[in-house]
Amino acid sequence: MKARYALLAAVAAGSAALVSAAVAVRSASSAGEAFTGLWTAQPTESAALAKESFLQLTLRRRAGAHGDSNHSHRVRLADLKGLASEPVNAGAAAVSFTLERDAGTFAFEGSFRRGEGAGHFTFTPRPEFVAAMRGLGYGGLDDEKVYSMAVLDVSQGFVRELDALGYSRLDFDELMSLRIHGATPAFIRELKALGYDRLAVDDLVSLRIHGATPEFVREMQSLAGGRLSADDLVSLRIHGATPDFVRQLRELGYERMGADDLVSMRIHGVSPGFIRELKGLGYEHVRVDDLVSMRIHGVSPEFVRRVQARRGSVSVDRLVEMRIHGQEP
Repeated sequence: MKARYALLAAVAAGSAALVSAAVAVRSASSAGEAFTGLWTAQPTESAALAKESFLQLTLRRRAGAHGDSNHSHRVRLADLKGLASEPVNAGAAAVSFTLERDAGTFAFEGSFRRGEGAGHFTFTPRPEFVAAMRGLGYGGLDDEKVYSMAVLDVSQGFVRELDALGYSRLDFDELMSLRIHGATPAFIRELKALGYDRLAVDDLVSLRIHGATPEFVREMQSLAGGRLSADDLVSLRIHGATPDFVRQLRELGYERMGADDLVSMRIHGVSPGFIRELKGLGYEHVRVDDLVSMRIHGVSPEFVRRVQARRGSVSVDRLVEMRIHGQEP
């Protein structure tokens, strides 16, 4: 641990002047000039289980008047040209390597010690990339934007695939958001095959953020017996209305339920276990609205048992009314 901090401290001390002298935002007309920053790298947690080796690479640079820029992402060791696993895992080793992106080239210098590294980097935008992006409808790209596109590997191929799927000339923030959250052309094509064509960028991003995978969409459509909106799918994911939850409800006689009912049941704790307990007390096929009302007002199976012990069978409406007015059996 001390060795790690010693390494990072040494690099930070040697790069202090570099950070304070970092360049300001450049316009598109200056594309092709290099600018600099600091890098650190650590092995990823899943590296031991993966077929390929990965590093978690963090890039930091001063972005002019906009403050510090920090990006952290996983990179294949094989993509870092000139860097092999031997120096990465050595006791201490100086390194020099590059990372080629469609938008430009990162050149790294520094050192590694037992899997962790640090140093400084130089990024050089590629003018032909800027020209190609202009032809695709993305003009006015200054070096800061080109740098961000390089960090996230927003390539011409990625943009062309989106264009072919109907997502042309997007706002720059939308383009970056799709990339950041993994709303790839492949993801969009899978959704299209399921009947979701030309969803808004916000919907695509929201589906990815909340884990509404094509597999989830496919299962929920099958169980719901029809198409669910993007908002429905996101809401179902947020509130934990899983395919297994729906299957259990179907076994209890609640079939082809809408997203609103499923979400309401999850929000208010109408679980399959709650329904089974009520069934055991003689309340079968209770309407969803009544189940929700019972949960909202605290009509628990224990309360029902106390009422039945004193009064026999009582309607759901009467049980709810008793709880609302604080009546005990």
